[in-house]
Amino acid sequence: MPTDSANRIVIVGGGTSGWMTAAALARFLDKSWQITLVESDEIGTIGVGEATIPMVRLFNQSLGIDEASFMAATQGSYKLGIRFEGWGGFDDSYIHAFGLVGRGLGLLPFQHYWLRARTEGLAGPLSDYVLNALAAAENRFAHVERKPDSPLPPMPYAYHLDATLYARFLRRFAEDRGVMRREGRIVEVQRHGESGDVSGVKLADGTVVDGDLFVDCSGFRSLLLGEALGVGYQDWSEWLGCDRAVAVPCARTDPLVPYTRSIAQRAGWRWRIPLQHRTGNGHVFSSAHMGEDEATAILLAGLDGEPLADPRVIRFQSGRRETFWDRNVVAIGLASGFIEPLESTAIHLVQTAITRLLDFLPKGAVAAADRDGYNRLAVFEIEKIRDFVILHYAANGRTGEPFWDRLRTMPLPDGLAQRIAMFKASGRIVREHDELFDVPGWVQVMIGQGILPESWHPLADQLDDKQLAGFLETVKGAFVRDVARMPDHADYVSRFCPAGGLDG
Repeated sequence: MPTDSANRIVIVGGGTSGWMTAAALARFLDKSWQITLVESDEIGTIGVGEATIPMVRLFNQSLGIDEASFMAATQGSYKLGIRFEGWGGFDDSYIHAFGLVGRGLGLLPFQHYWLRARTEGLAGPLSDYVLNALAAAENRFAHVERKPDSPLPPMPYAYHLDATLYARFLRRFAEDRGVMRREGRIVEVQRHGESGDVSGVKLADGTVVDGDLFVDCSGFRSLLLGEALGVGYQDWSEWLGCDRAVAVPCARTDPLVPYTRSIAQRAGWRWRIPLQHRTGNGHVFSSAHMGEDEATAILLAGLDGEPLADPRVIRFQSGRRETFWDRNVVAIGLASGFIEPLESTAIHLVQTAITRLLDFLPKGAVAAADRDGYNRLAVFEIEKIRDFVILHYAANGRTGEPFWDRLRTMPLPDGLAQRIAMFKASGRIVREHDELFDVPGWVQVMIGQGILPESWHPLADQLDDKQLAGFLETVKGAFVRDVARMPDHADYVSRFCPAGGLDG
């Protein structure tokens, strides 16, 4: 890469990851940077990542995007969490809701008091003490603002959105701020003879798009990082056994619920994501245990509205590239790796990769130490998310089904095995550094799927039974009253951000 004027960034691939990257770079880099995005209308995008987690709000806010306009343009609805059905057992269900679990008391998080109260018959289900879970159960939503001294917790939320419309929305944002879009299919990746860096990409019409820093948003193909630079891929199928998804939208049906559904099936699980104009549906499954025709039939039989398109099969392999930044190429999105969509982290991983790219943006030649720092952080993040997703499979209660039986008894990554063992012993969860999922998420999934600790922190024994029961009732009562003041989710959406035409 030249050291004097290394300010040409080329993004290869559009879709959500490409246009999120372009929009962020256009927002934060000045006019001395030339940003070009190359995509081909001949190449489709995956476009099934329609559920998000709360951090995406920070991304939109950083760009200065008005939430109501964004929601209307993407036909969005609000998301308070994910309801898991049939994971802990065939007839069990629980919700992994955003936000705090209960309320801490003294030095302890809430789960230690709940565990003691449950043993003594004083506690209801854990979801009784989670604000977002109570709101989701009542199909209620509101933007909640708390005063600094409020005893009530915040109510974080995310979005269900049409990923294709989101990419279109961001494309307009980016082009309005100077990003150049080049239409064309890439037929050759050109490299410097001496350094081995990528120097440009040649399009089918013979045009060459030169650059200094390249961002690979080419999807599973990983055109630059994987194919051109030969960066290898770590396969995680030993822990994440699903390798196919079939997706189809259907007509919207009411009620418009403020949560995603994840419904366990014989060899995988189905998703249901409610939008204003339709419902997104998919069936993630293991091809070693079920054929595509059967998986498609199961998906279609489970729709609660008329199909709006032909089902589409997506083949994938869970895992990651050995490195995410090699030479002068940074991979973002599917080009860098993929964790199946169980916890809706795909868009979040794009967002954090963009943040890291801005943090490590080179001035001139890319320093090896900077690349190493970027890769170290990226690997830590994706592997911690991977472990959280593996937990759902490892803790399943679906006995008698080969797919689930293998996953329940498989050897686990060391860090995950240790975390489960600690929770089983004492109810403790220790968050490492700035990993994505915090204590409330781990607690809800573990308890929701039947991992119940043998003990709790001894400080939880300092309340007598009356004090303990009163504490739990106070927490639940405050949350129930708070939810009762909230409007119906569908009514709120129709007032705050009604969607117009599908042109975004």
